[in-house]
Amino acid sequence: MNLEIIHTKKAPEAIGPYSQAIIVGNFVFTSGQVPLNPETGEVVCTDVEGQAKQALENVKNVLEAGGSDLNHVVKTTVYIQNMDDFGKINEIYASYFINVFPARSCVEVSKLPKGVLVEIEAIGILK
Repeated sequence: MNLEIIHTKKAPEAIGPYSQAIIVGNFVFTSGQVPLNPETGEVVCTDVEGQAKQALENVKNVLEAGGSDLNHVVKTTVYIQNMDDFGKINEIYASYFINVFPARSCVEVSKLPKGVLVEIEAIGILK
């Protein structure tokens, strides 16, 4: 089976030895997206709501570069630094996944890259 590496300037550059996304068959697998501004590589803000929005924008842009979109996501994983932020993140998340809510896991982790509060990855199908 062939695989295709996805790269877009509309999402942050990888901060390690990985791709923004990989297409295998009809699936697009994104790497975890943190709330970095794609142009500057800097963390966008300090509040979890703003960080969740930017992480989801980055996920959306990577999916679109790979020929998918948020309406074609089948699974996400959300990593948060504080489970007390679960409700706030759910509000932002629900504003991005309007037509279809994908399957999802959400876990609290002790630390995320660059000290961010949230990281989100997705698996989508091609449109």
